[in-house]
Amino acid sequence: MSMQTVVAIYTGQGLADPLKKVFQELLPYIRLVNIIDDSLIGDVVRAGHIPDVVTRHLVQYYRHAEELGADVILNTCSSVGDVADEAVGMLGIPIVRIDEWMAAKAVASYTRIGVLATLPSTLEPTLRLVGRKANEAGREVQLVNGLAEGAFDALISGKPEEHDRLLLETAMRVASEADVLVLAQGSMARMEKALEEATGKPVLSSPRFGVEHVKAILEAAKDAKSSS
Repeated sequence: MSMQTVVAIYTGQGLADPLKKVFQELLPYIRLVNIIDDSLIGDVVRAGHIPDVVTRHLVQYYRHAEELGADVILNTCSSVGDVADEAVGMLGIPIVRIDEWMAAKAVASYTRIGVLATLPSTLEPTLRLVGRKANEAGREVQLVNGLAEGAFDALISGKPEEHDRLLLETAMRVASEADVLVLAQGSMARMEKALEEATGKPVLSSPRFGVEHVKAILEAAKDAKSSS
């Protein structure tokens, strides 16, 4: 049986190496292809929403991934998750939102859900996704806004300690109103353990959930192929 291919699409540089490690652990035998266009997140941040040009470029990358032989596309950026949802019907292969299983886990297990983000452009789509997952599951949840203002600017200005401090302060504030903390950006996953220890609350991050979601789809496809 030929090797299965996953194409991961990134709108920035920061997540590719950490996510590669998760793939090596959970899916060591697949062919992983990365497409990185770090102009995209800059355009989204400047606009405060997803501009049409970003949507067009992403759809082009999805089509390119299909041409590369992808069995599954992993959309790694939560800020543009809505584009992935809209593109599903355009392609003959699945597109996985990195944060979809994380959101489903949060609503299945908790009622008061704090969503932490360093960008409004990531916070809003993640709140929408968690809300949608709650509706699909027939669950009543309370969402707590955890925007760490200034943290993203600190990070891109080369001040990671400032970023982490602002995120921690926001997490402490949100934790008093929430049963669980959800990290809206995959790049925040490195803070998962530190935030759990500081707040005493469970913290969910998307990279592992995203790769587990991809793995489940690949295994289902392999089973279907072998039984046909």
